[in-house]
Amino acid sequence: MTIVRQPTRAGVRDAAAKMAEILPMTPLFTAEIRGVTVGVKAECLQPIGAFKIRGAWHRLTAIDESARAKGVVAFSSGNHAQGVAWAAKRLGMPAVIVMPSDAPRSKREATLALGAEVVPYDRMTESREKIAAHLAHARGATLVPAYDDAWIIEGQGSAGIEAAAQFHDAGLGALTRVVTPCGGGGLASGLALALPDAEMRIVEPEGWDDMCRSLEAGWIEEVGANPPRTACDALQTLRVGTLTFDVLSKRSALGVTVSEAEVRDAQRWAAATLRLVVEPGGAVALAALLTGRVEPQPGTLVLASGGNVDMDAYAAVLAGEG
Repeated sequence: MTIVRQPTRAGVRDAAAKMAEILPMTPLFTAEIRGVTVGVKAECLQPIGAFKIRGAWHRLTAIDESARAKGVVAFSSGNHAQGVAWAAKRLGMPAVIVMPSDAPRSKREATLALGAEVVPYDRMTESREKIAAHLAHARGATLVPAYDDAWIIEGQGSAGIEAAAQFHDAGLGALTRVVTPCGGGGLASGLALALPDAEMRIVEPEGWDDMCRSLEAGWIEEVGANPPRTACDALQTLRVGTLTFDVLSKRSALGVTVSEAEVRDAQRWAAATLRLVVEPGGAVALAALLTGRVEPQPGTLVLASGGNVDMDAYAAVLAGEG
């Protein structure tokens, strides 16, 4: 019987210490939303443009030196891909990324620029997990899941350790609520471990609300057949992780959804108010607060989780098109 390593708060703190050695904290901006001052953690300003660098670094640095030469295999629509590619390059490891053929070109090109090999697949008809597992087995490489992995969860949670310190330094008081984008749940569950006393609110795009429905049901619910098109490519997970669901369900996390139009409004708000470029998937938590789906309250932390936009699509958003 294989024993699956469980993520822990101690692991999150270890990940935060690792991050502090190589990168500065991402900024915490303050902004007034619906009359309440909240803290916005700008993970869109990471070197790869997203929080995924955290989990990738924590995971790859945990790989034994003797296994590093055979490299890693990961699957991602783009942000985890770039995180793994960035960490692998820094550690001198080969990296193969299984990426959907409809991933934004900018994310694919950025992954290739970091030295990774990209293997395309059809996200609606093929299993990225099976493709990646086959490649990892054939090459003797280490498989690095996008979210359902203890090290990945702990690494993403390091953002919460930073935010708690930043709240204190900014005089914002206690951090009592977290509002975060959620795809497979790696970031949300990591934050839940990092901030055990904070309420957890996760946000997904309409039609891709598998974590919301899973938390309501008490068991994992997959995305239904023929889900709608969404600009939130980073949040298009067909099934949440077992580890991530377990962490969030134990924390009694609650979920809400936002529409495509509300996401675009949030992107424009971030650009106009915070001068931040935020991709659609990275803007869903902001959208939930701006619309009142989640009511702002003092002590609220909201994650702007990624900024890897398709420039043409982003220009259209800023122009108010769509």
